[in-house]
Amino acid sequence: MSDSTIGVVCDAGPIIHLDELDCLLLLNDFSPVLVPAQVWQEVDQHRPEALAYSDLHLQRINVVISSTPAFQTLVQSLSLDLGEQAALTLMESHPQAIFLTDDAAARLAAMTLGYRVHGTIGILIRAIRRQQRSKDEVIAILRKLPAQSTLFIRPKLLQEIADKLENLQLG
Repeated sequence: MSDSTIGVVCDAGPIIHLDELDCLLLLNDFSPVLVPAQVWQEVDQHRPEALAYSDLHLQRINVVISSTPAFQTLVQSLSLDLGEQAALTLMESHPQAIFLTDDAAARLAAMTLGYRVHGTIGILIRAIRRQQRSKDEVIAILRKLPAQSTLFIRPKLLQEIADKLENLQLG
């Protein structure tokens, strides 16, 4: 499977944050882009304009959240919200997909369940490799992230990421 045909299951955070950074269409590089109805509702509540792009290819999926005891124990121990629960449940039927989330607890749950996980920062860095954005464009986006996005990332970590990108030699 080529990298551009890898499917993703989205939590609300990356959709909201990528839209805040004017980078939401980077998700079109994935196929399919699956969004549980519970996540769709959360995005619609907090950032409805993110769902209004006619050229964004999101697939809204109705999901019945898993009621297995092991899953419910994980949900309770990590205090996962309904969107995160629905996205992780959807991952059960798409285990080769990448789970996109910016929530630390949801990341931990996904890794515990054996899923690949990335977030907004990973999508931005991937855009360099996929030649969707230049290294300088991504660095500029990272530098304006604290003022332009509700994504919380420790300033020191954000600086480290930007510094590593600046020193990256692209061939």
